[in-house]
Amino acid sequence: MREPSGAGDRPAASPSGSLIAAVRGAIRDVPDFPTPGVVFKDVAPLLADARLFAQTTDALAAPFADEGITHVIAVEARGFIFGAPVAQRLGAGFIPVRKAGKLPWNTERIEYALEYASGVLEIHRDACAPGARVLLVDDVLATGGTAAATAALAERLGARVVGIAVLIELTFLHGRDALAGRRLESLVAY
Repeated sequence: MREPSGAGDRPAASPSGSLIAAVRGAIRDVPDFPTPGVVFKDVAPLLADARLFAQTTDALAAPFADEGITHVIAVEARGFIFGAPVAQRLGAGFIPVRKAGKLPWNTERIEYALEYASGVLEIHRDACAPGARVLLVDDVLATGGTAAATAALAERLGARVVGIAVLIELTFLHGRDALAGRRLESLVAY
């Protein structure tokens, strides 16, 4: 279910209905995790299926294949799982964004709000050169706070955020609102 948003979006070739159905079928709901009332979308079964995992990362990369992406930025931990193979498919470098205190070099940091807490993210100050064309990749878009904070970090380095690709979009949390004007591609939406 690819839904372009923001100014200047170009429609991308949509993944097949059978791929979307397979991805949905492989994502399991875990009620009351990590807190009561939350239904966690567990992607472990998808990751365990080598073919489906490869098809999924191909589908996340495809809309950005002709965008001259130089770097893929992903947030720990599940973002890393999807971001690294997307970077390889795009012939781009990979940049990890981590929680405070996890990166060993000089960092740029940002505080942001999560759906049920707050957090701090950091990126290496020398992760990419000004003018880099970056794609943000994550597993889930919920309220949009993590994606917005990550985009802000990339822009502080002088990078241009070309777009955001997520496996799962939780539409009822209105995360797109926090990313107004940014190109967002989601594979499945709930």
